[in-house]
Amino acid sequence: MTTHQATEAPALPRPRDFVATLPVYSKAGGTVPPTWRASSNESFLPPSAAVLAAIDEAGSRCQKYPTLQGDPLIEALSAKLGVEAEQIVTGGGSLAVLQQLLTAFAGPGREVVFAWRSYEAYPILVRLTGAGDVPVPLDSGHRHDLPAMARAVNTNTAAVLLCSPNNPTGTVLGAAELEDFLARIPAHVLVVLDQAYIEFTDDAEASSRHSLALLSAHPNLVLLRTFSKAYGLAGLRAGYMVAHPEIAASVRAVSPPFGLNAVAESAAVAAVADTAALDANIETVREGRADLHTELAGRGIDVPASGGNFLWLAVGQESSALELACLAEGVSVRSFAGEGVRVTVGSRDAEDAVLRGVDAWLAGQD
Repeated sequence: MTTHQATEAPALPRPRDFVATLPVYSKAGGTVPPTWRASSNESFLPPSAAVLAAIDEAGSRCQKYPTLQGDPLIEALSAKLGVEAEQIVTGGGSLAVLQQLLTAFAGPGREVVFAWRSYEAYPILVRLTGAGDVPVPLDSGHRHDLPAMARAVNTNTAAVLLCSPNNPTGTVLGAAELEDFLARIPAHVLVVLDQAYIEFTDDAEASSRHSLALLSAHPNLVLLRTFSKAYGLAGLRAGYMVAHPEIAASVRAVSPPFGLNAVAESAAVAAVADTAALDANIETVREGRADLHTELAGRGIDVPASGGNFLWLAVGQESSALELACLAEGVSVRSFAGEGVRVTVGSRDAEDAVLRGVDAWLAGQD
């Protein structure tokens, strides 16, 4: 007689306790792939011919390691931005560079302050270091509440994260309020200004010059930028930070070697040089953003002015219903449950689909 015994599942290695506390970086729902994707803040415009040629050339020699620190890109950025090469750290997207920055300066017993709602990866990266995350609610205008953020800084604060333009609300920090905030933050606390979408702001050149100029007066300031948005290289992952040389050296010390792959490096160098293509992409997005904002505001929706390649529809508890209405029209949007919907500016067909979804959702409100 055979005895059937229940087999127990094998014991598996246990992750560290904090892993279970990490927020999940989510994406748009739906079971049917949409025709258009307005749920991720990527470019709907392909890279320029010059960038594609650089990608092909780099791919033909991908059996070789890239440069150790992204050296050609650092050289190109140093010349473009007018900063020393020692101030620049490159990596696989600005998110990877931010993780390395927090690894170097945050940790158990420390805290990191950031606005909320803001980029949803912030609490994940903070908790990975063992530091405590201190979210500070946005104000009624969907903007960073800088006075409240300054009050949240204490002796345990390692860093403050500012996102301007803010993802997902699109709101922008002005020059005067940024200077005032920096003056209120102790010199030993990092102030990280995430400028992933800076190229789309209405006066991007002035904003870039201003923030770069602040570096000399505020050595605790760090600028984060990326090639994923305006440059259209999200799939290759290339980003960088600009900071005081000593801060940059500490980040390089904790960064893995060869952190920027050779194809991304070559593409980014070509993208920096192709200013005409960048300008054309930015203008296309700004025009689409203005048109979509006018249409949405005309329908009575609360849409703050945006400096990014997206718009924030502050529809609160109706966010999931609006997301589903847009999916029914073949376009995905990014719902933040109970708060609002973010819509990435895309092709005119995609924007028309969003408007049809909005109209269907509004009709359902009657």
